[in-house]
Amino acid sequence: MSYPARRLPLTIASLLAGLAPIAQADALTPNWSFANASVNYLDWSGGTEERTATNAAKSDFVYLELEGGAGFDWGELYGFFDAENPNHGSFDERSGGKDNFRTAAKVTSHFYLGDSPFSLYAHVYDFRDHGFDVREQDQVLGLGYRHTFANGLWIKPFLGPARVQSSGYTGMNGYIGGWVAGYDFHALGQRLSLTNWHEQTFARDDAYLTQNFVGEKAGSTGTNGAVALWWHPVETITTGVQYRYADEKLGTPGAYQNALIYSLKLNFL
Repeated sequence: MSYPARRLPLTIASLLAGLAPIAQADALTPNWSFANASVNYLDWSGGTEERTATNAAKSDFVYLELEGGAGFDWGELYGFFDAENPNHGSFDERSGGKDNFRTAAKVTSHFYLGDSPFSLYAHVYDFRDHGFDVREQDQVLGLGYRHTFANGLWIKPFLGPARVQSSGYTGMNGYIGGWVAGYDFHALGQRLSLTNWHEQTFARDDAYLTQNFVGEKAGSTGTNGAVALWWHPVETITTGVQYRYADEKLGTPGAYQNALIYSLKLNFL
């Protein structure tokens, strides 16, 4: 609500008018930010391909990714968009659908709760297999936490109730807890970093577990994540390898799934 200028001394009114755009600009000015585009090759293990052959079969694929994030005085945002099998059609006849064109996107946010390390946490993850017309979107709203140790290791855990919208089930779907973590270091004169993202879903709805998995009902707890080693030879280039893992996730019940991901990133921010 705005007040007539005559209710304030002219000097104060002028000062507030001058500070307003500055405050707005500061709120939108990041303290840190990054952005990159990458090409990635995901290589499923032979055991994973065998275990999933009859239930959401897995096949190696290339994907292109746009990724970025920024931190402000009031919070931080992160997101990515992946295009899997970008050179394939919506339904890939040769692979029987294993190499369909697919997309995945995620946005996460921490809104700081004052000067405390706690935050209001929210994320949305959206996956679509365009050949099978399958879609799943996970939505989480809960609490987050941020901490950096004296040695530079940082970790950001979160926990919250989850809601899902999918082609097989829409409604509340238990809880998701997890974290992202990272550590920068030098070895042999090179700049390196370790990162880990991990998600644990639990108390998932029975209807979801029956309708959104292939072959049989999945367990109520699911595991999803990756551990990565990154090399930063120059400011504009990052390359690395990730160990990708999942259990009772990715459409396959009762089977551990793992892969190696080889990535080359162009950092433009």
